[in-house]
Amino acid sequence: MALAIFDLDNTLIAGDSDHSWGVFLVEKQLVDAEVYRHANDGFYADYKNGTLDIRAYLQFSLAPLTQHSMEDLQKLHAEFMQKHIEPLMLPKAEALLKRHREQGDHLLIITATNGFVTRPIAKRLGVDDILATDPEVVDGRYTGNFVGTPCFQAGKITHLHEWLKSNHHSLEGAYFYSDSINDLPLLELVDNPVAVDADERLSHIARERDWTMLSLRD
Repeated sequence: MALAIFDLDNTLIAGDSDHSWGVFLVEKQLVDAEVYRHANDGFYADYKNGTLDIRAYLQFSLAPLTQHSMEDLQKLHAEFMQKHIEPLMLPKAEALLKRHREQGDHLLIITATNGFVTRPIAKRLGVDDILATDPEVVDGRYTGNFVGTPCFQAGKITHLHEWLKSNHHSLEGAYFYSDSINDLPLLELVDNPVAVDADERLSHIARERDWTMLSLRD
């Protein structure tokens, strides 16, 4: 049994759940539409360029969670899943997950997107575990802060090693599927790196190093 690790956004789903949550907040008029849309798009562009200030982005993206109760946030997330995430589901991605599941592999998502947004998506995909940047909760409400190291770039390796300490899994024969140059540190760590619908820089590296490349969209 191997560990099958997956990035989430633009890998297992055909879009970015973090950015989509921001779009949803604008649609619901829960934030200042013009200001929030501009900032949301700017952070997303930085992410794609590999220049994202993850701490500044987390401060921005977690702030709206502080304005609502857990009950209201759950209702909002259910609506978000239906309107924004279901249309991003990829049959080929679900088939890939099924194949690894049938091989007896342990399925693990590692994502920079915060756990409030992503844990329900991982559950929808039937993935065994998820490592994400977790928002801080105090007295039953989100504080706008995050816990520990952001699960981003090399931080994904930090989260993975911490997780491995408390599990019986190892990285021997492990797979990691990702679309993004931001995930190069973890791709370089595993035995079976796979570039999925990769951005231009990751595609170049994958071809140069003879890594497996595939598309879950065509």
